Amino acid sequence: MNVHVQAADASFERSLCNIVPLFFEEVNTTFSAEPGGEADLQIILDYHERENGVYASASLLANGETQSLETAQYESPVAGDAPREEKRKLLKQAASRVLLDVLQKHTGLVQPWGILTGVRPTKLLHERVRRGIPAAQARRELQEHYLISQEKIELMERIVQRQLTAIPDLYRIRDEVSIYIGIPFCPTKCAYCTFPAYDINGRQGSVNGFLTGLHEEMREIGEWLKRNDVKITTIYYGGGTPTSITAEEMDAMYSLMYEVFPNVDDVREITVEAGRPDTITPEKLAVMQKWGVDRISINPQSYIQETLEVIGRHHTVEETIRKFELARECGMDNINMDLIIGLPNEGLPEFEHTLSETANLMPESLTVHTLSFKRASEMTRHRGDQKFKVADREEITAMMRRAVEWTDEYGYIPYYLYRQKNILGNLENVGYALAGMESLYNILIIEEMQSIVGLGCGASSKFVDPATGEITRLANPKEPKAYNDTYKQYTDAKIEVLERLYGSSRRTQNEHTSTLA
Repeated sequence: MNVHVQAADASFERSLCNIVPLFFEEVNTTFSAEPGGEADLQIILDYHERENGVYASASLLANGETQSLETAQYESPVAGDAPREEKRKLLKQAASRVLLDVLQKHTGLVQPWGILTGVRPTKLLHERVRRGIPAAQARRELQEHYLISQEKIELMERIVQRQLTAIPDLYRIRDEVSIYIGIPFCPTKCAYCTFPAYDINGRQGSVNGFLTGLHEEMREIGEWLKRNDVKITTIYYGGGTPTSITAEEMDAMYSLMYEVFPNVDDVREITVEAGRPDTITPEKLAVMQKWGVDRISINPQSYIQETLEVIGRHHTVEETIRKFELARECGMDNINMDLIIGLPNEGLPEFEHTLSETANLMPESLTVHTLSFKRASEMTRHRGDQKFKVADREEITAMMRRAVEWTDEYGYIPYYLYRQKNILGNLENVGYALAGMESLYNILIIEEMQSIVGLGCGASSKFVDPATGEITRLANPKEPKAYNDTYKQYTDAKIEVLERLYGSSRRTQNEHTSTLA
């Protein structure tokens, strides 16, 4: 399918082009001020500011036709003295609305998330809560401005309420940071994965070199945080699979964490992604218990053995169950499990089986992902193969609906949500937890409420300015050798940002400003 969007104003090209794939599984979207030539569908957009408002209209034509199949128009008042930024925001919303409208009319598909294509929709509600906007008004704005369905607004409300219960000081936590530590190794690479995840077999030299660099990076960042009295809220070991390395290597890494990071005993949560059951051993569980790891993930993704083989997870269903029970025996009482809706050749019956098996184990939290065709994954490269055939939109939606019913039935409460590009059914990924067992790190990173300092291979740092909320991003190299060669310069770059945002000169300036006020 080729769709051409014709508009004289190209200011919002990227946002508008992101709306088109919500309606078509495989689509090539072009954008220009000229007609689209041989495009299957052409959408003519007109959007501009008026003296006291904004206006947008859209007409959808099929290839070779001159008469519109669908039309839409929208206008909204804007105060004459409104800031320029506010006017452009409303104009972008108007253009997005009419584009969404004609595509919904043409396809018959109604998008529950409206014009939203971003990752973090709950941030919109948090912004309104922080400003003291009444709940009824916030609901109305989300529906009217973004065309979000009532069902999704209610989901957002439940999540925001749960987050504020789990972290009562969520809006006052910017002076602290969280730490993410990336371990870029796995037993094998899953077909849907694009994370740094190198086959650990036969790469012990790379592992040794990487861990040497990681230890140095941990030491430098930890000592800076100590000197500047910056507290750590949560620590999260991800990857890859952090339990791919040996128990001895894990022991040394966690020992160093206590040595170099400030007040680790006061950190609210330490999580280790033990996602691959085939990496879990009694020795590794003992090490995690020894060093106070209070939350782990053991991720089945599916309880269908054929699916695990197709997606490249070289463990059995029975091994997932056995390792979960082993973790319980070793004293792990906060275990998360990830499930994926829409894995190849799975439909509602297979997902029902996965939910039934999950009910037998009752982990403390459960993240229900909707499969996303990530650009660099094996599954995306071979999307047309029968091997990777996935369910249609209707069945994917039914599976998500069943997940909502099942989690309600078993007492799980939604507590975080994010979306991705090319996600099946234009749905979402939702984290559920039993009351009081929410992952604090997941809340903090999704809502961007504080800085996350990323250490290790492929780790991304996201620095949130405590004063303004402005975000600065820095990413470490994804490949172990590149990381080993350059970790020092990336560590220095992070310290430079930390100094600017949290250093003594910044604190003195803020204290002086507070005194004057």
